[in-house]
Amino acid sequence: MEDTEKRPFGFWTATALVVGGVIGAGIFVLPSQLAAYGWTAVGAWLLGGFGAILLAMVLSAVAEAKPEEPGLIAVIGETLGPVAGVLAGFGAWVSYWCANAYIALTSVRYAGTFWPDLAATPQRQAISASVLIAALTLLNLSGLKSSGRFQVVTTALKLVPLLAVVAIVAAMLFAGGGELTRYEQPTFDGSRLFDASSLAFAAIMGFESAALAAQRVRNPKRNVPRATIIGVVLSCLLYLVVCTGVTFGMPGDVVAASNAPVADFVGAQWGGWAKLAVAAFAVISTVGCLNVWVLMQGEVPLALVRSGQLPGWLAVTNKHDVAWQPLAFASTLSCVLMLVASWGNGAGLMDFMIRLTSDSGIWIYAFACITALVLKVRRIAAGLGLLFAAGLFYGGGRDIFLLSLALMAMALPLYWLARRSGVRTAAASG
Repeated sequence: MEDTEKRPFGFWTATALVVGGVIGAGIFVLPSQLAAYGWTAVGAWLLGGFGAILLAMVLSAVAEAKPEEPGLIAVIGETLGPVAGVLAGFGAWVSYWCANAYIALTSVRYAGTFWPDLAATPQRQAISASVLIAALTLLNLSGLKSSGRFQVVTTALKLVPLLAVVAIVAAMLFAGGGELTRYEQPTFDGSRLFDASSLAFAAIMGFESAALAAQRVRNPKRNVPRATIIGVVLSCLLYLVVCTGVTFGMPGDVVAASNAPVADFVGAQWGGWAKLAVAAFAVISTVGCLNVWVLMQGEVPLALVRSGQLPGWLAVTNKHDVAWQPLAFASTLSCVLMLVASWGNGAGLMDFMIRLTSDSGIWIYAFACITALVLKVRRIAAGLGLLFAAGLFYGGGRDIFLLSLALMAMALPLYWLARRSGVRTAAASG
């Protein structure tokens, strides 16, 4: 029987990790960002969702091909060589702590609906968000079983307001006589499809959570592929219905100017109480998403150490088998980022960090596709996925691409240090 302390996650928890990693801050803010695209945004969600499903198939096939490995990063390192594994893992790690900064800020801003003092100034937002990150860091340091249970609860709760939007959209379509399309929308523009798709895919990223944490999942050969595919399909369908419903169901200028478009949409249909309820669920959603990425801040370096690709002192584990050093360090970086942003150009820095998060995270998908080609599994999907990843790099811009490459390359000195030290064993216990 598998050790439930070392492998505490079953199928439903693994699926919750996938859904929780994808559906978080993005689904509550993207309607405003995509409002100007109109029908092009519908095509973008379809293209972005198709690309995500392709990549999910690749990730699942790669994890299934080598179930004895502790996770996706280890499979990449075993197949393409340790340098590739280190680079992929470090790129993912960078994207996680970058993402945590803006996810935590989003949570605090929604919480400001109820407690205005939390978000009254940029400085208060940064401090409040730092407290939130610190609390979730302590939760994950206390043991993965508690973190996993928390994730199942927050994932279930976050679906409530999204299902409310689905119900309203269905009523508009089938009982409202075309009410959903009464506002004029920009027509489909193929020249803007890639721009909109890049934005849509940035919100979908995160579906690799179960594959990255395969060493924590019971029966990973069966549960990781199922959790990944089901989580991606569910998440993408919700994004398409919710975001398209909100952008089409209100005047375009109103949606574009809204700080809480999903709450405003539900409130316009069901009243002020519903708006407040959705704002509360938005806080729950973003906190659940943040919990996933805080967890991954320790899991990725731990997988690299246990495969002998980084020095053991980088991922010393506590009595709960949690790599506390990289987890705490990454959370600290997120907090520092927010505090610096609060005294600078917060809006510009936020946009920059979102783009950097996307480019840093895309690397692991690209390495996974190359791994699948080498292993000769899902080769058509891997080839298409690699082209899709290349297109996303192009959409992010040259400067962001080069910076993500430079941050990822920072792992190389640590890798060479591990080689010189002859590291081959698992991390030491603290």
